[in-house]
Amino acid sequence: MEIRRELQGKLLAFQRNELTEHHIYARLAHTARSAENRGLLAKIAQQELEHYQYWRGHTGVELRPNRLQIWVYYALSRVLGLTFGLKLMERGEEEVQDHYEQLRGAVPGVEALIREEHEHEHTLLGLLDEQGLRYTGSIVLGLNDALVELTGALAGLTLALQNGRLVAMTGLITGTAAALSMAASEYLSVRAEGEHRNPTRAAVYTGIAYIITVIILIAPYLALRELYLSLALTLGAAVLIIASFNYYVAVARDVPFRRRFVEMAALSLGVAAFSFGVGFVLRSLFGIEV
Repeated sequence: MEIRRELQGKLLAFQRNELTEHHIYARLAHTARSAENRGLLAKIAQQELEHYQYWRGHTGVELRPNRLQIWVYYALSRVLGLTFGLKLMERGEEEVQDHYEQLRGAVPGVEALIREEHEHEHTLLGLLDEQGLRYTGSIVLGLNDALVELTGALAGLTLALQNGRLVAMTGLITGTAAALSMAASEYLSVRAEGEHRNPTRAAVYTGIAYIITVIILIAPYLALRELYLSLALTLGAAVLIIASFNYYVAVARDVPFRRRFVEMAALSLGVAAFSFGVGFVLRSLFGIEV
């Protein structure tokens, strides 16, 4: 069937996109650690190559893939995990699939391609087994506890102590002790519940998430002399951490972003505001000047 000239540009774009995705999946298949993930990614890569060949059969043109796009999604998948990188890529392809739907009846055989895009590829991505995602709950525990406890503690200490380095030192001591305590609690919890997770790894994920959050939150107090600017930057960093992690989870696990973000941000900032007020009351009550 001869494709109308106005469709040619769209079909070439679809064709190049399928070839680009083929190369992304193929490269990731070679680097995947588990045999199961390698097989899944290789299967998707083969499907994408078949889709490219389908469009080539209509356009009669050989194309090159988008090298920049291959590098970006490959890097994201390697740094932030297979599931995140690939699902982020698929989110960007939703508009392309809508265009496929508009070609029903105009291009022969497109229905089968649409069916494969919706069913096979998404189903296969859902089967990816990634260790990091199995421990998301432990990371959430560490992040959430550090954000709620430490933002509150730093806000209260800021007004009570009136010294940035003293606030940072106190926050670091408090945060380190709390991180070890949370890691130990997570270890005992996972071990007692007999989950399919390794209790040591769960504890490590919780502790590391807590410590990293502590370092980020106290950094403004070490870098700046202005006390209240440091507090503002700490609260801003807390909101940014909450937004970043919730976006990661929303993409990787296909869950709503806004509600989770608002709940976590409101809780952390609410505790910080309350603790700031407590610091003011205690400072006035005891007449402490540092």
